[in-house]
Amino acid sequence: MPATGQTPDTAQSGDEAPAAPSPARRGPAAALAVRLAVVVAVLAVAGGGVWIVTRAASPDASPTTTDIPALSVKAADVKPGSIAPVNAVAAGGAAEQGTAPQAARPSGGDPLEGWANKVAGVTGIPARALRAYGNAELAMRSADAGCHISWATLAGIGRIESNHGQYGGAVLGADGRPSKPIIGVPLDGSAGVRAISDTDGGRFDGDPVADRAVGPMQFIPSTWRKWASDGNGDGLGDPQQIDDAALSAARYLCAGGRDMASPAGWWAGILSYNNSTEYAQKVFGLADGYAKAARQVQTG
Repeated sequence: MPATGQTPDTAQSGDEAPAAPSPARRGPAAALAVRLAVVVAVLAVAGGGVWIVTRAASPDASPTTTDIPALSVKAADVKPGSIAPVNAVAAGGAAEQGTAPQAARPSGGDPLEGWANKVAGVTGIPARALRAYGNAELAMRSADAGCHISWATLAGIGRIESNHGQYGGAVLGADGRPSKPIIGVPLDGSAGVRAISDTDGGRFDGDPVADRAVGPMQFIPSTWRKWASDGNGDGLGDPQQIDDAALSAARYLCAGGRDMASPAGWWAGILSYNNSTEYAQKVFGLADGYAKAARQVQTG
């Protein structure tokens, strides 16, 4: 959850189904088809051309953890709007292969997976989460090249919101879902939190009275319905699934033709996610540090 107790104006997902089995290895033609399908889905959703079926995570609204990931993150001493974080691009997508980004799934010989494994060692970010952030960047290069969203910025948000899908002792699985649904505190207007009455009948967050932010990127249900995305190519949008959540966050940050590589665009995007200067400064410090560490690995 955000350090200020506020929630991002982002969104939540739909009904939880059993995790799908890992896909069998595909030949080059099949892999390319999956990659193209992901980009087509992103483009179609961005243009409002299709509805994404959403999953809910069979959430339980009873006790919520108080271990807020953002509390241990130091805010960077930087003036809002003065500079954007250092950029470092993810490997394994269109820029290197001349193909569309692939779905962020385990698969032998996946360049994105190899990149994530290397970067995980110097950033402390789980490789599975890195694949989701990298996949979202690659997908947006095709869907909205002018946005220049970086995996490092998504990782900064993911660290603050859920410690990369590990909030409250959860473990991020190979399928990109936490071992238990990540559900935030009730947004009931109590000290330090906003008041947002229930918008989903408890479908996504298990709370029929007040909304709660859900999933690794902490979307509220009403926002999820607007920005729900399919980041792993399974035809569903699930806020608890980190590929879907990361791509949805990327689309949200890129809205309105925003350029996330420019200082003005970057700060506007992060403040739209959570309107708190301290929150944005924390994301800045994390994103900048992650990008610099990754550059050393990629050039070393």
